[in-house]
Amino acid sequence: MTISIDSNSGFCFGVTRAIQAAESELQKGSLYCLGDIVHNGQEVARLELKGLATIDYDDLRTLPSHSRVLLRAHGEPPSTYWIAQQRGIEIIDATCPVVKKLQDRIRACYETHKNDETVPPQIVIYGKPGHAEVIGLQGQTNNTAIVIESVDQLDRLDFHRPIYLFSQTTKSVEGFHALVEAIKSKISNLKSPIALEAHDTICRSVANRVKELQAFARANDIVLFVGGTKSSNAKVLYKNCVEVNPNTIFISSPDEVEDKLSTLNFQPSTRVGICGATSTPLWLMEAVSERLSAS
Repeated sequence: MTISIDSNSGFCFGVTRAIQAAESELQKGSLYCLGDIVHNGQEVARLELKGLATIDYDDLRTLPSHSRVLLRAHGEPPSTYWIAQQRGIEIIDATCPVVKKLQDRIRACYETHKNDETVPPQIVIYGKPGHAEVIGLQGQTNNTAIVIESVDQLDRLDFHRPIYLFSQTTKSVEGFHALVEAIKSKISNLKSPIALEAHDTICRSVANRVKELQAFARANDIVLFVGGTKSSNAKVLYKNCVEVNPNTIFISSPDEVEDKLSTLNFQPSTRVGICGATSTPLWLMEAVSERLSAS
């Protein structure tokens, strides 16, 4: 049996930057993080052992003044900064630069069109409702943006008003373009066509992983996909692996190796590939590899 780890898997730039910020700030003293710093329980636990305390929005409103709070890569709505300011809390902003740029673009669009009384703004976000990044994006529009996840939800849009479409940075490129085409088709059948501004704001460093990951999955007989159960990116990339290799198994911890693989028949020539999401740390994939080698 041969075991290999996908060199293209692991933390994206934004997550790496946030975790480096956390580790650096922890050396200076106590530090809170608003929400899980990454959607991977193993990595969250590792940083908690270093002293990082995860809090929620209710906690943020009751923290003592001068507390230090890290904002993760997903980004936050303006209300979070306002609460921190009112409470005298120091913010360490680790918002991914790609997400920050998208927030600025959506806010600029909202500010430009919010006073258009005849055709009020209809900012649409292609994303997952309730996702941390999407909450931050909606906040740039005073929570007026409409969030849709598929072409099946086009009935949420008002086709009498112009549409300004943006995308959550980690969504599928194919899904975004399918949505654009569906909206265009709908508009073409209107008696009074409306304007559509579609902005492809998907992070290519994340989107490009699909082809790389599927190539890796094809090259192996069995694939162990390591990811957090809370991670949307992990769920999507796992499905991408299954599309090209049905012998792909989702695993969150090295402790699951024996149970997940007990029914599989390994041969001396079996090629086992280990890969993961943009929220999966390399050390965790290496731990899975070590556990597999020892089992």
